[in-house]
Amino acid sequence: MTIISLLAGIILGAVAVIFILQNVAVVTVTFLGFQFAASLALVLLTTLLVGLITALLILVPSLMRDLMYLGQIKREKKALEDEVASLRKTVNAIPEAVASVTQQPL
Repeated sequence: MTIISLLAGIILGAVAVIFILQNVAVVTVTFLGFQFAASLALVLLTTLLVGLITALLILVPSLMRDLMYLGQIKREKKALEDEVASLRKTVNAIPEAVASVTQQPL
């Protein structure tokens, strides 16, 4: 599923870049009382990059939480594997203990 998402993102990014490169007219942008003139391609590319950075910043906390959870799960898995190994040793020692008890005279 992640490969499909990656390919969709690459295709969408390529289409956006092609769209930007085909729109090179000079436009005037007004934002919060500031006004500047730039090529439409530059304005669109800047908007695309700001959106990308915003999306990444939104995803970082979730990614960090998931990585921390994965680390916790791995530690728990290791502890459980160690416990299973210890119990297997105990179970494997039971027949020997039973044999030594039954061979002793009363």
